[in-house]
Amino acid sequence: MASTPVINLRKGHAVRYNGDVCLVTGTELKTPPRMASYVQMSIKSIGTGRVHNLRMTSNESLDSVNLTKEDYEYSYKDSGGYHFLHTTTYDDVALSEEMIADVKNYLIEGQKYLLVFTDDVPATIELPASMIMVVAEAPEGVKGDSANNVYKSATMETGLVVGVPLFINPGEKISVKTEDGSYLGRSN
Repeated sequence: MASTPVINLRKGHAVRYNGDVCLVTGTELKTPPRMASYVQMSIKSIGTGRVHNLRMTSNESLDSVNLTKEDYEYSYKDSGGYHFLHTTTYDDVALSEEMIADVKNYLIEGQKYLLVFTDDVPATIELPASMIMVVAEAPEGVKGDSANNVYKSATMETGLVVGVPLFINPGEKISVKTEDGSYLGRSN
């Protein structure tokens, strides 16, 4: 295993901490006046789901873990978890509810996703920057309420609630930013 300085770690990198494989969820380099710089970072254990907040000097290092990313298609959900099918080998991978808790409102059957593996064990799902979703429910816009950029809450086909402009109606396709679940625009 290669040792990587913490100053070079970014969100999405995998490291070994206390014998456990963890994903870096955030890093910030801090340089207070008249003091040594340090890295404030949070990492999430893949096995336990526990989040560790670390404060390390900028010259310390952690053991890095190789990540592999492969295309999988979301198939279905059952008591065994959420099932993904490899697009070429047709291998089935079942992910637990805890593992996909952050992304489950973006899972659409038949859609392709990047599954991230560490040591041949599924670690997380990497979502695209934006996704096209169908509006399932949206209240009617109130006439005369369009003087400003007014948004209403609309529920997507997956259960995700997105703030959309008043002119969006049920059945329309919209583009949603996966980073924060915000409305990007109409889609064909």
